[in-house]
Amino acid sequence: MCQIAFEIPDEVLYDNKMSRRDALDFARRATALHFYATKGVSLGYCAQIAGMDKEDFIYFLGQNGVSIFHFDDEAEFAEEMNNA
Repeated sequence: MCQIAFEIPDEVLYDNKMSRRDALDFARRATALHFYATKGVSLGYCAQIAGMDKEDFIYFLGQNGVSIFHFDDEAEFAEEMNNA
């Protein structure tokens, strides 16, 4: 497992009323959201990165306007709907 570290000035945490744990959770979830939204990483891995189970991560995606469904174009979506 890879670990990544970066620095956030204490003033930023103070101004945003965030603890170090809050900042870590925020960074993990933001990273997972980005990876999922750009289709780079699976739902399961993104949930793991975010420190959530899959159900909670799906809910988190919805809260952030990210669909769990990925279609390349309208025709692919229409075909999927016809097959449902």
